[in-house]
Amino acid sequence: MSERYILVVSHTARTEAIEATLSVVSKLREAGIVPVMYEADRSDFAPHLDPVMTAGLETQVQANDLEIALVLGGDGTILRAAELLRGTRCPILGINLGHVGFLAEAESHDLSFTLDRVLAGRYVVEERMTLEVLASFGGEPIARTWAVNEASVEKRGRMLEVAMGVDGRPLSSFGCDGVVLATPTGSTAYSFSAGGPVVWPGVQALLAVPLAAHALFNRPIVVGPDSVLTVEILPQSGGLGILWCDGRRRTELPVGAIVEVRRSDLPLRLARIDEGVFTDRLVNKFHLPVSGWRGERGPVK
Repeated sequence: MSERYILVVSHTARTEAIEATLSVVSKLREAGIVPVMYEADRSDFAPHLDPVMTAGLETQVQANDLEIALVLGGDGTILRAAELLRGTRCPILGINLGHVGFLAEAESHDLSFTLDRVLAGRYVVEERMTLEVLASFGGEPIARTWAVNEASVEKRGRMLEVAMGVDGRPLSSFGCDGVVLATPTGSTAYSFSAGGPVVWPGVQALLAVPLAAHALFNRPIVVGPDSVLTVEILPQSGGLGILWCDGRRRTELPVGAIVEVRRSDLPLRLARIDEGVFTDRLVNKFHLPVSGWRGERGPVK
């Protein structure tokens, strides 16, 4: 029987994450599974964990040999794992040690239950849309990157003057602090904070949400999954811009730069052990009031 490999990605600066990681590694070894860690994480855990207890990703184990990735932390740690595993078939299961943790599947107090389900292979894999992002200037690419949640074009100092387009056609131009271009997954992240709609993960769509736009037409828009969203920094703009992808990858944008966002061919693969619907997740994560819902009074006649 071939060995089973499970990647462990952790928020190495948090005490609770360190404790949870030690517990996960021990339980995996007891089950006869080889715990794998990214080399930087192995170095960070050296004071707490004997390196011989884990294998190194890419130095000893290849990403395509991984069965699943267990991520202990918040959404930022899950996004880091997505960077490591992009383009592979390895699904990610997040165990929330952060705040809202919308990408996470389980909470820290469910750690033992979650591990039992993973070891038994009792989970399903859900594919989420990601973005392919191209920034260009004068017809030449200055960045080719991607995002799980969003690509945001933001001001650097003074307000930006931008022109938005959809599928090669102009839509509107306005002054603003920036524009958020998001996936349905990202609709509960930066886009949500900027006033964008919550979009259910099963909906295939792209979102554009202006930030503090000086315009009558300043509402978020939702377009189809095959559309291309464009943001151009106009010559009369008050300053330079910055492109952020998931708040992790940054590119400076000169006046005249164009950012194009489309659906990527490489989805994010999330493992799910909870059969609950997205509505329940939304209620639980945002602590939404649901008193008076007809389910509490019995079925409607």
